Amino acid sequence: MPKVVVEIHVPLRPAPGLADDEYPFPWIDDVEDFLADLDEQDGVEEYDDGEEDGDVYVFFITGADESGLLRVASQVAALGRVPAGAFAIVTDDEAEEFGMGRRVALP
Repeated sequence: MPKVVVEIHVPLRPAPGLADDEYPFPWIDDVEDFLADLDEQDGVEEYDDGEEDGDVYVFFITGADESGLLRVASQVAALGRVPAGAFAIVTDDEAEEFGMGRRVALP
């Protein structure tokens, strides 16, 4: 039976207020730290490493039911430096490519 996977798509925008010589996407580290802290809490775990895909950065989580995964995705979208406009895709571990599933707006 396929495992539910939620992809968290975050617009790949630089964080505001950074100096020219600073890493423009510190929120990627914020999200990775947040997900690492969740590791296996309530069964939620990272499914795969995040990756850049065009104008978004995609994080992958699994290990809980859909509502639990969407709750975590909403928490990611609400993190301080995460750009507005994040959304989730509900899919499974048998999908041929990511981005193929039901799109869910994140608050």
